[in-house]
Formats: sequence, structure tokens, C-alpha cells
Amino acid sequence: MDKTLSTLLDSPTSFDASAYQARLGLDAPQDCSLGTLAQLLLAHMRSIPFENLDVLLGRPPRLDLPSLQDKLVTRRRGGYCFEHSALLGAALRYYGFAVRDHLARVIVERPREQAGRTHHFLVVTLTSGPVIVDAGFGGLAPQVPVPLVDGARVRAGGVTHHLRRDGGWWTLTAQAPDLSGERPMWTTALEDCCPPDFDMGNHFTATHPSSPFRRRLSLRALIDGGRVSVLNREVTLRQGRVVQRWSLRHRAALHALLRRQFGIELPEVQQLVVPDIPGWE
Repeated sequence: MDKTLSTLLDSPTSFDASAYQARLGLDAPQDCSLGTLAQLLLAHMRSIPFENLDVLLGRPPRLDLPSLQDKLVTRRRGGYCFEHSALLGAALRYYGFAVRDHLARVIVERPREQAGRTHHFLVVTLTSGPVIVDAGFGGLAPQVPVPLVDGARVRAGGVTHHLRRDGGWWTLTAQAPDLSGERPMWTTALEDCCPPDFDMGNHFTATHPSSPFRRRLSLRALIDGGRVSVLNREVTLRQGRVVQRWSLRHRAALHALLRRQFGIELPEVQQLVVPDIPGWE
């Protein structure tokens, strides 16, 4: 793994702020307030979708800043948590925010004891206290900073998030109309992490046969009034209270959806192999 996260955590001096701001459609922030952070987070998530296409195409994501800027900014692609948090973290450091990178164990489908540290998120310390910033969790990623306070709730995009503390563990939960009760998303002990920890987590997530991202298609884009999500063949479009669902019958339909809803032109998906979608034409 010759391309690592080290340069991002050490120094964001090579960060191309003008290109990033153009991608987000924002001017340079004027302060490091909660309001500014919330504006940056939402603009980042609206402009840069969540997707794992490169993993399925056998191209493990690189986490050095030039590679991230080339893919997510210049080529207008999306990415998954390691890419989103690394790029957004570099941007926030450049603008003067106090940022720490952390890893979490995803517990949507398995208990904490069976989950590796494969999710990258940020803790940003403001004058009002620390908040969680997590642009890369997929469809249920919080669209606003979440206070690092036991039980403090925030709501955006029709989803309510809060952190629950249990001893030394912090668990992020989500609640939405189409979920049965509160859903635990990830949990963390907020351990100190070093650059190789993120490189190893990214390597496992992108290459190990048991990684969900190696087996399934997962996409999310924020749109006016809602979001569009894809899990394998199934597409869900939410706009306000209106929910539409349909299935992708073939790869050409995915290609068209990526162009229309995600702003991604990627002809390679015509040959995309997804193990959890057998017999896809």
C-alpha cells in the first residue's frame, strides 16, 4: 500500500481549496463555528455521493490527498467512509478546525465483539464542545454534526441521530420512519489511532472476501428534499413524504441511474460483477 493516509493526518498543505470549494459550490468559510461546520458537511454530502464502485471493479481506493482530490473532486466521483472522512478531514484542517480521526466498529448486522474497526469518522472540537462528523456512512449518515454528548439528539433529512454512552463505548444510533425503532449504526471507544490503522481498515474493507463492500452494491446521493439509495438491485428514492422503489433489471439501468442521479459517468459498470446480484445482465 504505497498510497497512505499519513500525509493527510500530518499536513493538509497540498489541499486544493479552490477546487474543493468549486465542487461544493461554496466560498471559503470565514470562521470555525458550528454553523459553518454544518454548512460544509451538508455541502460535502450533497456534492460528493457515497459509492463503492471502485471496490467492486477491483480498484482499492487510495487515501493520499492527491488521489482523493483527483477522484472525488476533479473526476467528480464518490467514495466510501475512508475516502469521505480523509478528504473532509483535510479540508476542515485547512480551514482551521481542530479535527481528530477515529475508527468505529459497524454493528448494523453483527455484535460489537464480531466487528472489526472498519469505519472512519471525525471528531471536531468546537468552542461549544466536540461533535461527530460522519459524511461516509451511506444512506443513514448524519447530515449534521452530532454532539458528543450522551443522548443529545439531532434531526436532518428525516432521520434522527444521537450518541449513547455505555461505559467506555459510544454508539451512534439512527431513527427514521422506515426503520423499526432505533438502529445502532456503529460503536467506538474513541481510541487514539495512527495512520496505519486507517490504511489497514481501508485495505480490509476494499479487498477481503468477507467485506460487505466486496459483495454488494451500495450507493447514496442527497437530492433536493431527500435522497436516493441503492442496495444491489433495489433503488429507493425519498423526497419529503413520497417514497418510490424500483429494481435495476440490468447494468445499463445502473449506468443510466449513475449518470442521472449521481452525476457519475462510468462506462465500466457495464461489466460490473456484484457477487450478491447473480445473473445480472
